[in-house]
Amino acid sequence: MSEAMPLDEDRLLELLEESRRRERSQTRFYRRLAAEAEVRGDAETAERMNALHADEQHHLSRLTARVLEMERSPSEPPPETLDVRFETWKERAREREDEEISWYQSLLDEPLDGETRRIVKEILASERHHRRELGGKWMPA
Repeated sequence: MSEAMPLDEDRLLELLEESRRRERSQTRFYRRLAAEAEVRGDAETAERMNALHADEQHHLSRLTARVLEMERSPSEPPPETLDVRFETWKERAREREDEEISWYQSLLDEPLDGETRRIVKEILASERHHRRELGGKWMPA
């Protein structure tokens, strides 16, 4: 953790918005996998993907709330093209979770305010569970 001056509000907003963009992408990724699993009749995988989707949605909601607490308006992340192949979902999900872990770990090197730091630590812990278990329901209510 840096002992520098706290981030200015604009820089903090940039980091929160990038985090929101990433979480939005994760929610779409897991939702598409859940839908594909349902079509295939794979109830167990559909349940896992829906649990991961719920956690990622919770991350997105908490980050959005933090932006609103700053009295700012959250942006709408741009549409994206997702590479989602059911046959290789485990490998791709682990890669994506590794990226999330790296992102949130790097945020802890920033001079975040206490509330944002708490949120980032909570999300990082959840992302580590996602990576390890490829399952969700790691976020507190």
